[in-house]
Amino acid sequence: MRKRWILWVPLGIAAFVAFLAVGGFVVQLLWNWLLPPLFGLREVTFWQALGLLALCRILFGGFGKGGGPRPGWGRHMKERWHHMTPEERERFKQGMRGRWVFDESPGETK
Repeated sequence: MRKRWILWVPLGIAAFVAFLAVGGFVVQLLWNWLLPPLFGLREVTFWQALGLLALCRILFGGFGKGGGPRPGWGRHMKERWHHMTPEERERFKQGMRGRWVFDESPGETK
């Protein structure tokens, strides 16, 4: 069992470093290809591109689990809906209409 760790840990570290290198290189290429001609911004170095990648990860998430609905959420809601009485369904619909008004034009009042 210990021999596996000796093999997998350095391999995992190397894969992480390779991912960072490729990610930084791709961000640098895309930035330098698109933004200077379009908006007149300066080109970035590899290290600045890595910083941008890290900043985007912090601000917007991504590259893993997180964000978005939980797995099985839709199935859970269908089961709840199926077990509701017609009165509970109507109450739920009215509550959602109170939060999300779709059927009124902006100038109308109730």
